[in-house]
Amino acid sequence: QVQLVESGGGLVQPGGSLRLTCVASASIFRLLAMGWYRQVPGKQRELVAGITLGGRTNYADFVKGRFTISRENAKNTVFLQMNSLKPEDTAVYYCNAAPPRNEYWGQGTQVTVSS
Repeated sequence: QVQLVESGGGLVQPGGSLRLTCVASASIFRLLAMGWYRQVPGKQRELVAGITLGGRTNYADFVKGRFTISRENAKNTVFLQMNSLKPEDTAVYYCNAAPPRNEYWGQGTQVTVSS
């Protein structure tokens, strides 16, 4: 069973930056394309960014040019560097496989962008 633990969220002012980290409990991580997702209350969870095993990335239009996804397979870790944050980026952020698997959802990490 794979457990994914997200961290790095917090309160940041508009225009600020945060770096999210997701650590997987098993080496199966190295066989998976991974993604970062986010959810706000009352809305469906949405894909923010994805990264393949080979490092190819894709981004939702609303974060292109601001967010960067990366991974360190040797450490079973995936990152999300978030720059130029906006209030509308406020959400709980999750990592999961891409496409996501229900059994992999973790607790997520809260990101709040507010002055």
